[in-house]
Amino acid sequence: MEMREFAQRLAELRMQKGVSARDMSLSIGQSAGYINNIENCLNYPSMTAFFYICEYLDVTPQEFFQVNVHNPAKLNTLLNICKDLNDGQIDNIIALARDLKR
Repeated sequence: MEMREFAQRLAELRMQKGVSARDMSLSIGQSAGYINNIENCLNYPSMTAFFYICEYLDVTPQEFFQVNVHNPAKLNTLLNICKDLNDGQIDNIIALARDLKR
């Protein structure tokens, strides 16, 4: 993943969470402009900071790099709900998802 893609993915996930770059920076223990610097391709985070970023965004590092999954936090919520459903209910959700995708 190129720096620009990394920055865009970070911005996408941050905006989905509905938080400003400044607030996110401060929440993960960094200076106020930290996330802005990453999103403007001025810096990459350290590995430790990247893990804090993922934790803050409620995504795994793997999910962060899966750019085809646009909202991994919501997808995880759906998957967790589905774990408690029976086969018929899961079939209904699959049918609904297929219908929505058309």
